[in-house]
Amino acid sequence: MTTKNIQIQLEHGLEARPVALLVQEASKYDSIIYIQSGDKKVNAKSIMGMMSLGLDNGEELVVSADGADEQMAVEGIEKFLSCQA
Repeated sequence: MTTKNIQIQLEHGLEARPVALLVQEASKYDSIIYIQSGDKKVNAKSIMGMMSLGLDNGEELVVSADGADEQMAVEGIEKFLSCQA
């Protein structure tokens, strides 16, 4: 399992469109991917779960992935959250 703390660097946080794009990014990987904010942990491939987090720019979250491509999955999520406009 690969786990990493990541700070959201999206201008408008994770609103509907960025959440949908993040779910698409997560769905590219075979690994099971979770995103945790505080005590709430959701499947990164679930649009409803991700929307329920209500994340904003500057918040820190924990991304964890488990599977054959877990390292690539965490890196892909980090890249998305760091530079997507």
